[in-house]
Amino acid sequence: MRREWLFVLLALGLAAVAGLVAYLSRPTVLTVAVGPRDGAEAALIEAYAKALVRNHEDVRLLVTPHADVRDSALALQKNRADLAVVRPDVLLPDNGLTLAILHDEALIVAAPSAAEIESFSDLSTRRLGIVVRHDADLPFVTNLLDFYDFKPATAAEIAASEALGAGRVGLVPIKANEVTQALEAKRVDAVAVVASPAAKVTLGVLRAVEAASPERRITFVGVPDGKAITQRLPELQAVTVSAGTFGGRPKRPEEDVETVGVSYRLMARGAVSRVAVASVVQHLFEWRSRLAALAPIANAMKPPDYDTTVTATSARLPNHPGAVDYFEREQQTFLDRYEDWIYLLAFFGGTLGSGIAWLGQRLARKRRERIDVVLDRLLDILAEARDAREVDKLDELTRETDALIADVVRHARERTIDSRMISALILAIDAVNGALDDGRRALDPGASGGARSRTARLLSLSLPAAE
Repeated sequence: MRREWLFVLLALGLAAVAGLVAYLSRPTVLTVAVGPRDGAEAALIEAYAKALVRNHEDVRLLVTPHADVRDSALALQKNRADLAVVRPDVLLPDNGLTLAILHDEALIVAAPSAAEIESFSDLSTRRLGIVVRHDADLPFVTNLLDFYDFKPATAAEIAASEALGAGRVGLVPIKANEVTQALEAKRVDAVAVVASPAAKVTLGVLRAVEAASPERRITFVGVPDGKAITQRLPELQAVTVSAGTFGGRPKRPEEDVETVGVSYRLMARGAVSRVAVASVVQHLFEWRSRLAALAPIANAMKPPDYDTTVTATSARLPNHPGAVDYFEREQQTFLDRYEDWIYLLAFFGGTLGSGIAWLGQRLARKRRERIDVVLDRLLDILAEARDAREVDKLDELTRETDALIADVVRHARERTIDSRMISALILAIDAVNGALDDGRRALDPGASGGARSRTARLLSLSLPAAE
């Protein structure tokens, strides 16, 4: 092949290597579905996505807002997103694996002390006001009623002034600013809210219940069967509200209160690279304090609970292997990630190199074979020129020699010819030209010679330049 092609192949090889390096070093872009679009979770993920860009990290987040956590979970389930904010009791994607728990929310049920309601089972025949903050709050409480074999009362039963039947509980949606009035008017006997114990809305509801109590004392209604409930409803979780969480004198509550709650989780499709997921989780927790300045909910983030690596990936709400890699400090290095590819490249690269060398040898042999054919014919012409007895025969051999010289020159312009082959060609052409000149002088003593040797010298100057 010509030298130009060698340079082109070398340039293409370097370009391929540069392209591979650029491809491997470019950041991984993951689409994350967030709902609701104006929620605290959306603010946290948006702040995190901007922080990744500012710090030029190897992973980036493309945030797609949704109206509700059901919509964001649905986007993950239908593979329209790589990550999503999910509330498992609303919709748990069958392809979702947990990266982190963004925050927990607990069912806080409180009643004036005079109502004599101390546990969830005491709500039978009572009316429970629910401060609805999410569309899933009512279904959440309804599922708890079903666990205790309670049935929600109908609207007509709730509106009636008489007591409800045994095993019936009236669920009354109310607003946070209506709690005190609803309790004083006997529209409800207790109030429930699904929120973080430290949230402002929780403290506001408790103060409103306290304001409706003549003794200014409230009772926290526990759900003591949390572990049994989570066995049937694994999307829920047992929660303990520690004594004194809500402050006050005396402290509120006076003792730990067992209840159940829900979690808002950052989940990913199982097919998402564990390396990318490990990077997402790492920066999310390492930058917690920075993110909390923009989204205070970051302080509530925590890793999912698990005992061993096996239980982490096989739990009823399994965790992503990439997240486990970070939590277990087993993140993969560059060599770990591409070790197999490096070995394969070394193995097949050596094989490919041997193949290219063999092909080069075959092509070189082909080039030599063509020159060998010309040399063999020149040697035959040399013998025929010595035996020629007619000028016409010498002219015919001269024309054939010219054709062979032209063919060699064209070949030299397209291919590289070994210097030894060139030397052999020059000697053969000089010998043939000398034999032709000698034959003409023998047949025609008046003929002049030397022209053919000049042609040979011209060829000797041209062929090295063709290389």
